[in-house]
Amino acid sequence: MQYSPQRLFMVVVGLFIFATGIVLTINAGLGVSPWDVFHQGVSRTVGITIGQASITMGFLIILLDIYLGQAIGWATIMNMLLIGTFIDVLMLNNLIPVAETTVVGLVMIITGIVVQATGFAIYISQGIGAGPRDGLMVVLTRRSGKSVRLIKSIIDATAVSIGIILGGTFGIGTIIMAFFGGIIFQTLFRVINFKVEKVNHRFIQDDLKEIRNKA
Repeated sequence: MQYSPQRLFMVVVGLFIFATGIVLTINAGLGVSPWDVFHQGVSRTVGITIGQASITMGFLIILLDIYLGQAIGWATIMNMLLIGTFIDVLMLNNLIPVAETTVVGLVMIITGIVVQATGFAIYISQGIGAGPRDGLMVVLTRRSGKSVRLIKSIIDATAVSIGIILGGTFGIGTIIMAFFGGIIFQTLFRVINFKVEKVNHRFIQDDLKEIRNKA
């Protein structure tokens, strides 16, 4: 699979949509996703923005992915840098309103999950790598021999626990995203006929191998 300006542009579009979905769930005010509980806790403890916390942890997770033998793509790097940047742009400029009632908050959470799923499908379908956290789940599943569901549950539980200790927001929204997020993602993918397992990715190591062969 070759790169093209259109493919890279669609990765950026997908990541922006994904970040918009994250901000929708944050501004719902009913608790954030497991990873965002962690990012929020780091943000409040260290005194940086949520976006900066997301970028920092994404960088550290990429290093861990590489250490554990998980291949990364250019979209993995873009995911690390752009999602946190887009989150900060949206939140610091108050581009998405904050929910004032529980009902509005619940609507924003469900909408946010659907928006995230849409962004995910757009950028993953370009075939140049997944996010750092997805890569961590994949490599731990492969190395442990355990199920994806078990590994994801352990990762999410760890992120939430540390996030709560650091001051992240845990609430009904966190529970909804933890238990129903996957179902909503899968339902949307079925509606748009997107099969994530069918996407063939080109990784950075493939580029390096090609460069060595040409040299």
